[in-house]
Amino acid sequence: MRIAAAQIAPVFLDRSATLAKVERAIQDAASQGAALVAFGETLVPGYPAWLSRTDGARFDAADQKRLHARYLDQAVAVEEGHLDRVCAAAREGKIAVVLGIAERPADRGGHTVYCSRVFIDADGAVGSIHRKLMPTYEERLSWGVGDGAGLVTHRVGRFTVGSLLCWENWMPLARAALYAAGENLHVALWPGGAHNTSEITRHIARESRSYVLSVSGLLREQDVPADFPERARFVPTGGELLFDGGSCLAGPDGGWVIPPVTGEERVLSAEIAIERVLEERQNFDPAGHYARPDVLQLLVDRRRQRAAEFDD
Repeated sequence: MRIAAAQIAPVFLDRSATLAKVERAIQDAASQGAALVAFGETLVPGYPAWLSRTDGARFDAADQKRLHARYLDQAVAVEEGHLDRVCAAAREGKIAVVLGIAERPADRGGHTVYCSRVFIDADGAVGSIHRKLMPTYEERLSWGVGDGAGLVTHRVGRFTVGSLLCWENWMPLARAALYAAGENLHVALWPGGAHNTSEITRHIARESRSYVLSVSGLLREQDVPADFPERARFVPTGGELLFDGGSCLAGPDGGWVIPPVTGEERVLSAEIAIERVLEERQNFDPAGHYARPDVLQLLVDRRRQRAAEFDD
């Protein structure tokens, strides 16, 4: 089976324009014969990169309110049909899609952003939405805390696909939950940076004896519109990259299938073989013969958390 990583940049905080790039990348991956294509963390409409560069922790600051208001306005509301064209592109290309979004969900009131992963199957149906369990460091100034509802796997061909977002991939029990759900193709979504992907991708591959696809975005000076609030305070000049990519693919033995790629927008693809997973599971299977559920047990609450339940 061929799989693809779409290492692209957003049109920063422009949902429609970024989704148009996503659609084109899906078409590109489908034309390469890929059965699955994945995109970086909160690619649509972008990662809140201004927080660490504009003193984002100042309480009740007018500039931060303006930035956050724009983020909310351009975030993805799946219930409002914002992903309908992406679903159509998946259906037309007969390709599954793993997409990182800044989600503004109606079931939490519609005014909080969550770092979410959407799985869309090859028929164009949304299979699940996972909200990041714990935003990292300054991300907590922008994103809400997710839940376990998306700690699920999906079948794509002969593979069972699971996914985590950025530093969730460092959470041993989150990984273990997906291993127990049969995962043998792990998709790790990142905002961008080979410093994030180069070591952990191979570590998870060796630990799980699975293929691991790490997908990152890019963010460059030209990706941020000229009229963006506080642009001069956080956008580097002179060619410096805010996010340089680092997308890569490791095999179930931890070896590189695609080493980390930096500094360029492109759709990367490669063939993977379920037989390689079966071979490496011979001596280690983290949820099978190398698990000890009589000694070590994991309880996972996969209910969607809501602020209220209405009994009408």
